Amino acid sequence: MPLHLSPTFRDRLAEQSADAAGGRTLIGMWACTGSPLVTEIAAGSGLDWLLIDGEHSANTLDTLQVQLQVVAAYPITPLVRVPWNDPVIIKQVLDLGAQNILVPMVSSAAEARAAVAATRYPPAGVRGVGSALARSARWNRVDGYLGDAAQHVSLTVQIETAAGVEAAAEIAAVDGVDAVFVGPSDLAASLGLLGRQTHPDVVAAVERVFAAVTAAGTPVGVNAFDPATADAYIAAGASFVAVGADVALLARASEGLAIRFLPAADAGPASSY
Repeated sequence: MPLHLSPTFRDRLAEQSADAAGGRTLIGMWACTGSPLVTEIAAGSGLDWLLIDGEHSANTLDTLQVQLQVVAAYPITPLVRVPWNDPVIIKQVLDLGAQNILVPMVSSAAEARAAVAATRYPPAGVRGVGSALARSARWNRVDGYLGDAAQHVSLTVQIETAAGVEAAAEIAAVDGVDAVFVGPSDLAASLGLLGRQTHPDVVAAVERVFAAVTAAGTPVGVNAFDPATADAYIAAGASFVAVGADVALLARASEGLAIRFLPAADAGPASSY
């Protein structure tokens, strides 16, 4: 029996922007533990999207695949961030069944075009053909997958450098880039403001990306774990925002327990981030 794949993140963004009420920002979070159980808990949260991180976590191809399988039982839309803009890694993650890819550190239109090519079969790209062997096409159970693969995959590229800010309009205009996501942490470092994601110069750079990408007609999102900062970016027109991460939620909540129940001298230092 032929199988059907889920709508992509591109589809979710288009659906929200076309909403009769004018749409709303899609709210998501990071999944960094590599644990299928923790990721399943996050998948049932009611949020719009969930980013399974392969860049700054201990995730492997095996753990990514299992997490994609457990998330499939929930209406949340999963994305996978690959560790680098590498066609081999992107091919492998797509073959695991990831339909929505986030590529970090894209700082030019040329790098964006390379990311697009990695998600497309020839002649439009360079993705290796292995659909009969892979979960992506459900082992050739999705009719017409090879011809329609681009319809089943969405690509979001991440702007995280000063060079990327300058090239934001050109990056957003690349055919096949479905969305742009701004990473304030690396952007702050690139601007000489390491660890100062809410510095006015960083916020101004993020808003410059917003303006350039929106003018190109491409959805734009941002990472903002601080609620006030997230609210400000939503008000500034972000199409999607990541407002937390599993590891950060566990860290802050466990610190809160220590502060609440232990004498102050025994509670230990708590992070403010």
